[in-house]
Amino acid sequence: MFEKALVGSRKYWLWLAFLALLIFIGFLAFLAQLQYGLGITGMNRDVSWGFYVAQFTFLVGVAASGVMVVLPYYLHNHKVFGPVTVFGEFLAIAAVIMCLLFIIVDIGQTHRLFNVLLHPTPHSMLFYDMIVLNGYLALNVICGWAALHGEYKGTKYPKWVVPFIYLSIPWAFSIHTVTAFLYAGLPGRHFWLTAIMAPRFLASAFCSGPALLLIALLIAQKVSRFRVEPKAIDTLSKIITYALLTNIFFFGCELFTAFYSNIPGHKASLIYLFKGLEGHQEWVIFMWTAWLLMLGAALMLVIPPLRKNINTLVLACVMLFIGAWIDKGIGLLMGGFTPTPFETITPYRPTVPELLISLGIWAAGFFIMTVLFKIAVSVKEARAA
Repeated sequence: MFEKALVGSRKYWLWLAFLALLIFIGFLAFLAQLQYGLGITGMNRDVSWGFYVAQFTFLVGVAASGVMVVLPYYLHNHKVFGPVTVFGEFLAIAAVIMCLLFIIVDIGQTHRLFNVLLHPTPHSMLFYDMIVLNGYLALNVICGWAALHGEYKGTKYPKWVVPFIYLSIPWAFSIHTVTAFLYAGLPGRHFWLTAIMAPRFLASAFCSGPALLLIALLIAQKVSRFRVEPKAIDTLSKIITYALLTNIFFFGCELFTAFYSNIPGHKASLIYLFKGLEGHQEWVIFMWTAWLLMLGAALMLVIPPLRKNINTLVLACVMLFIGAWIDKGIGLLMGGFTPTPFETITPYRPTVPELLISLGIWAAGFFIMTVLFKIAVSVKEARAA
């Protein structure tokens, strides 16, 4: 089936060439980082996680969100998701690869990555994060490719893959739960020390990931003969709506806990993010932008005529995705690191090399996603012909 990725329109090849250029630029910036060290980034002693970990955190959620089409189809026989399930699995593959790449560039000396295997530390959440991420990548490769190959041959997916499919469902929840525990397991950071960190992560993932999947499916439909059933779009949009409302509710719970209970450690982080603290307002405009976008998207999605209109649905998904990317990415990081345990404020701003490396990794993910989607669309077009 790989040969189907080698045939495409001029726009397809121009898009891949553009992504390849961004990957190359990001790789050159990464070589500079290898030469100079992490001092080329904006990270410092007090802010040891930066833009790389922010992207990693968000993308783990995008990867986990593939379960939102896998679970209804395989467990509840929701046949309308049948044609799009493989796209959810392929999106998860691209997202997990981006997650792993962000970890590689965040380590600094990349050869130290092998220490996780050479010197395993089962008491560390990072050890389990490594297991669940690589395991989830393998599961989606196996399940997605086996299902598509069966369709390519005109048969159903083989029976041997069924246990892997069922295993991938709880595994999807585990990857983001473990990531949430990386944050919630640090008692010195009040903003992250909350029992609903994992539920918040999952709610955010289950609205932003399907939003990206829906946009990608509509683009695939526009540039090919592949068609997504209106009922599948409607169901997916409802999943996005409920997950977004849940995410907003969870954030409201955090606000109540911090301000009504008057917890200084929790309040300080939120004040820093949304109002500024001691003259530091680095992220205020970004956080207000994020939540205005998500609240606006929620309003558009809960009104049925707007949700069922493709144009307003796409706009809401774009707004939601950008808002969640800011809030769950850099907002989550900076809220946890500010103020420091010594009640000081150390500003952090990503540097140009940091942004270029991140852009290159995002381009690599979209390159992989484009190729996989191209193969899937070609197979489905051939079957429909």
